[in-house]
Amino acid sequence: MSNRLPQGIDAQTFQAALEELGAIVGRDWVFVDELPLSTYRDAYSPLADGELLPSAAIAPANVDEIQRALRVFNSYKLPIWTFGNGRNFAYGGPAPRQSGYVMFDLKRMNRILEVNEKYGYALVEPGVTYYQLDRYLRQTGSKLWIDPAAPGWGGVMGNALEHGAGYTPYGDHFVMQCGMEVVLADGEIVRTGQGAIEGSQHWQATKHAAGPHYDGMFTQSNFGVVTKMGMWLMPEPPGYKPFMITYQREEDLAAIFDAVRPLKVNQVIPNAAVAVDLLWEVSAKTTRRHYFDGKGPLPDSIRAKIAADHDLGAWNFYAAMYGPPPIIENNFKLVQDALLSIPGAKLYLDRQNDPAWDYRVRLMRGEPNMTEFSIMNWIGGGGHINFSPISAPDGNEALLQYNMIKERCHDFGFDYIGEFLVGWRDMHHILMIMYDRADEKMRKDAYDLFGRLVDEAADAGFGEYRTHLAFMDQIAGTYKYNDGALWDLHHRLKDVLDPNGILSPGKQGIWPQSMRS
Repeated sequence: MSNRLPQGIDAQTFQAALEELGAIVGRDWVFVDELPLSTYRDAYSPLADGELLPSAAIAPANVDEIQRALRVFNSYKLPIWTFGNGRNFAYGGPAPRQSGYVMFDLKRMNRILEVNEKYGYALVEPGVTYYQLDRYLRQTGSKLWIDPAAPGWGGVMGNALEHGAGYTPYGDHFVMQCGMEVVLADGEIVRTGQGAIEGSQHWQATKHAAGPHYDGMFTQSNFGVVTKMGMWLMPEPPGYKPFMITYQREEDLAAIFDAVRPLKVNQVIPNAAVAVDLLWEVSAKTTRRHYFDGKGPLPDSIRAKIAADHDLGAWNFYAAMYGPPPIIENNFKLVQDALLSIPGAKLYLDRQNDPAWDYRVRLMRGEPNMTEFSIMNWIGGGGHINFSPISAPDGNEALLQYNMIKERCHDFGFDYIGEFLVGWRDMHHILMIMYDRADEKMRKDAYDLFGRLVDEAADAGFGEYRTHLAFMDQIAGTYKYNDGALWDLHHRLKDVLDPNGILSPGKQGIWPQSMRS
């Protein structure tokens, strides 16, 4: 058995609780040995080995077992960490917020409960992955597309609950969510929206109902356990035209997004368009050591050689057009007029034998794949953590963020490796800090760099939309308008909905009263 116990629980009491839980979910679904528990660690963490590890894990098979297990957790005041079937790499993986928590693993709840072709939605359980849902749609002859995150092994529900994004016109996953079933800490089952009407036939067709809209309260929170979720799916369009435009200068970033913004707001470009920097783009097909074996950020001369060798720009912009071919071609003229007006811009409608192009094209048409995971080979050693500030799609803001973050990366000896993704009126900036976990100094420098970026971004008016476990408290502290009134509200809700503080304590910096100090 693991020697990590939940805080304030002795071994005998813990064993008694596990016996009760085993009687509910089956003893084969209670995990206490080191080997199965190792799957719940953050394999790429910037923290030292041995941190953020669970004491045990249980895997309920249905809502009834969840309700009964929650009664046990409340009785013993055991902290749990809810986990679906995604990986959440770069943000902490499946690991708990503190060592000793019991993992509440919902992977056995992996049913696709409904796919409605007429209204274009799916109703899924927590364990359903992008690959699973895509395979189901293909096997049943559906004409609906999913919108996967870049790594296709992720969970459909989990990614939406973490405010994740994809690359088709349905790329804002929480916006495309419709209707939840949630088990509260006391075991009560709540259905949101029209799901609260007995026998409703339109639970996944409309978000709205009489009264407040609660769905968002259960995203990035610890107020309940979501057991069912509706997701709108995109009908297959009659035409699809992906394209890539390379830009030669780093400072072109401002012009790119000033040109993109009206195209996005007016839905001329309907999907989640992305500007990818040189190193992110090339890391899908080569490694840093192939070009440079020195320390610190790459010299400009090496960057120039990489760009020339792979026919890439400092920025590489991807988007796609969807719909009837005549409309696509008409709108594409507007896109070309705007985006090719920047000096040095070069348009591609195809790139032979280019894995980076191939996986982007697949993502933008809703095909899950794993190619992006190969960028971990750029450094080697697997370590990575994503810093993810969000802003409006403004050229000056993009360039300000880029220059500020690149400079700080270089100060700490790291390459800037990032992308800017525009949804509708928002811009996600994803910086991937890569490091060799076996290099203790490099790992610690990555941790220190991240913490520095959090504060400097907040000082410049930028907040993160998502983060690694180790920085949840720090980032919560940057949302400090009116003396932190927003997190005060989160804590008031936590105290009412989960008075024993058992559900994912510390998730997003929301702590139960007993642990708040």
